[in-house]
Amino acid sequence: TFFFSLLAAQALFYPFGSAAGDTINAAVDDGSSPVIQLLSPFLFFGRTYWQIYVNNNGHLTFNQPSSAYVPYSFPTRGSQDIIAGLWTDLDNRLRGVVSYHQYTSGNVLTRATQDINTHFPNLNFNASWVFVATWNKIAYFNLTNTETSFQVVLISGHNLSFILMNYGDIAVTEHPVQAGYDTVDSTDYFVIPESINGSFISNRRNSSNVDVPGRWVFRVDGEPRNSILKSKSLIYR
Repeated sequence: TFFFSLLAAQALFYPFGSAAGDTINAAVDDGSSPVIQLLSPFLFFGRTYWQIYVNNNGHLTFNQPSSAYVPYSFPTRGSQDIIAGLWTDLDNRLRGVVSYHQYTSGNVLTRATQDINTHFPNLNFNASWVFVATWNKIAYFNLTNTETSFQVVLISGHNLSFILMNYGDIAVTEHPVQAGYDTVDSTDYFVIPESINGSFISNRRNSSNVDVPGRWVFRVDGEPRNSILKSKSLIYR
């Protein structure tokens, strides 16, 4: 079972780690990347961003880094845009690597183009930029023997923007958790079903809104009616 789940995660995940040329976050509890200047703008529900932060606790922010280890409950109706792959109390000092990479050419763009056209077949989409953030085998705080792996992929091209969330093995936890996204004043938000309960969070590897176990995909450029492909979580047993 472990072998097959490993193969499934490898097939699902975009390239990551030192072999992919990733930049690696410092192993700091509740830490973040430095500000990352984007090579292409990312449109997120009407706001255009040229920078991003990859936070060790499993979420992305745009205007400032976040050390918050207790996730906000979406909708927060707050003052910032947040993309939460799996926002919880993670600790990369104990185990695992947080890393990121952005692409403007090559095989990753080809793959992103194919994925988006598969999931949104009527758009005739062509990716021009991809940002991949990966949390690989990260431990939960004070739980050294746990491993949790997931990935958030931002994809853009021709004023269209998408998020792919890829989930590998996710350890259960008693820490508060949150997966999905939220916007300024929560004008647009989504919570992946069962993602606020750490006892069920391991189901992320088997759930999807695009019939691909372990993957959730959203269009986020400002067309909320198209941002979620299916209203129900699909669980594969």
